[in-house]
Amino acid sequence: MRFDIITIFPEYFTPLSASLLGKAQDRGLLSFGVHDLREWAYDRHRTVDDTPYGGGPGMVMKPEPWGQALDDVLTPGARLVVPTPSGRRFTQKVAGELAASPQLVFACGRYEGIDSRVMAHYSSPSSGVEVDELSIGDYVLAGGEVAVLVMIEAVSRLVPGVLGNAESVSDDSFAPGRMENLVEGPVYTKPPVWRGLEVPQVLTSGHHGRIARWRRDEALRRTAALRPDLLARLGREGLDKHDRRLLESLDLAEHSDPVAD
Repeated sequence: MRFDIITIFPEYFTPLSASLLGKAQDRGLLSFGVHDLREWAYDRHRTVDDTPYGGGPGMVMKPEPWGQALDDVLTPGARLVVPTPSGRRFTQKVAGELAASPQLVFACGRYEGIDSRVMAHYSSPSSGVEVDELSIGDYVLAGGEVAVLVMIEAVSRLVPGVLGNAESVSDDSFAPGRMENLVEGPVYTKPPVWRGLEVPQVLTSGHHGRIARWRRDEALRRTAALRPDLLARLGREGLDKHDRRLLESLDLAEHSDPVAD
């Protein structure tokens, strides 16, 4: 899978050669291109921004360098990803959609953002490009680079062969096949006792059915404690009587609709 990133700060992306992503590149599973937007700015100051029409604070990134850069980097079938706080929420499901693309091109905005005509142009049917404006959360960063690193790591893990153990993907929080909208429960490894804290006995019992039930219960408990907003969206589908009793015992009156008999 090919990732291309257009930015005015190429140095942000040195982590792409480290750890899991670096190993995947060495094995030919992933490839990365990091492009300096200023290479497509042709005045002597290599200008990529200007004052906004209509007034207001800050600067806006100019359409000319972006258009030329994207024309050069995009290939047929590519998907253009623009990180922005005003975009749709980036989720595990969206990561799966992006992982099916042969090439992702990320446009890292700065200042007050990229001139909106750039997205309008590439979103038109004649461009042949699918454009995704995506947000990693309800907060504002100095630029899109950090968000791009988050999205690349989430997408890369879903590319076949990148993870050493393919089952790790299916067991992740929010992974397809897990109970929808539940986070992953606690995990443990050796030693069995650390600073007086023991590993739950069920995990050393060898009883796979009880272990699966315990993990499911802990996912419900942890979601209720840390992400009650997710439980508010949990539907009845896939809940058994044990699930309902557990949720009722957690005194989740505000979630009475999903768990009612």
